[in-house]
Amino acid sequence: MRIQRVALKENGYDILFARLAAFGGLLRERLAPRGAVAVVSDETVWAAQGTGLAAALDGAGLPYRVCLLPPGEQTKTLDGLQRLYAFFAEAGVRRDGLVVAFGGGVVGDLTGFAAATWMRGVPYVQIPTTLLAQVDSSVGGKTAVDLPQGKNLAGAFYQPALVLLDVETLDTLAPRELRCGMAEVIKYGAIYDAALFDRLRVPPQGAALEDIVAECCRLKANVVAEDERDTGARMLLNFGHTFGHAAETLGGYETYKHGEAVALGMVLAAEAGALLGVTPPGCAAALGEILQANGLESIYPLRPSTLLPVMRLDKKNDGGGLRLVLLRDIGSAFVYPIAEEALTAVLERMDAAWTPV
Repeated sequence: MRIQRVALKENGYDILFARLAAFGGLLRERLAPRGAVAVVSDETVWAAQGTGLAAALDGAGLPYRVCLLPPGEQTKTLDGLQRLYAFFAEAGVRRDGLVVAFGGGVVGDLTGFAAATWMRGVPYVQIPTTLLAQVDSSVGGKTAVDLPQGKNLAGAFYQPALVLLDVETLDTLAPRELRCGMAEVIKYGAIYDAALFDRLRVPPQGAALEDIVAECCRLKANVVAEDERDTGARMLLNFGHTFGHAAETLGGYETYKHGEAVALGMVLAAEAGALLGVTPPGCAAALGEILQANGLESIYPLRPSTLLPVMRLDKKNDGGGLRLVLLRDIGSAFVYPIAEEALTAVLERMDAAWTPV
């Protein structure tokens, strides 16, 4: 069994690579919950994988209750949060119990925020079942819900007690969901590792995919250990997200899935960096090639300047302007502070060259 430690000063935890059938025993051995175990999933994930998790929990002698949510970003709202609070109350969740997030990024973000705020914090476990959640959102303790004004604007840093990861759960993913996860994998190569980036010219499968998931978790664990609260080095993980979150918001969280929006955002960031003279001109084209090789489009029917009003609400911004994550080159990124007027000018120049599809 592979183990990746997230070595925080307080509340550190392990990412365990195992098979779903072993998860009940691992929860009992590692956490030994005395109170209620509350499992949160969505209808699609539970239909595909719920029997396996239920058998694992039953085999370990862990009584549990299940709450199934509608799939999709539209669930990650204050209404969805209220639904989980009602479920926790009915299930009798206390601080001696355990909350299990079993699903993709939406389930993990929403459940984590509910666990962080229920009784001022109850233990929770991430069991990510999508590629995007396995390599990114399940690790690092970012929990949140979306608001009409923007994505993830209400949230908290709240670390899980454990992350249990089985790459075989990806076998039931819809192709679109797998492609969305590849956007986050490509992001790791773009900001940290040019060799990893080049490996992704051929979409990974089987053992190669498990190795890449483990490598992404290692990179994420290291940067979270260095910067848990996203004020320094961890900000690089937001490459493509400032533009991408704005696109998601403008699309009403329906037009673009998160990974698709991040794919767009990475190309926009590379184009912006080129116009600002800090990113080699060929980076945007290289990103576009890798994204397309993995089934992700990098051009969408919107004008870049339309993203600016939503980008103003990005959490990385401060009173002095906006902060973008840009590339020095493939494999190297940095935070670039920019005044709103300067970004407006760049986006207007990008409008002229952007070809919608």
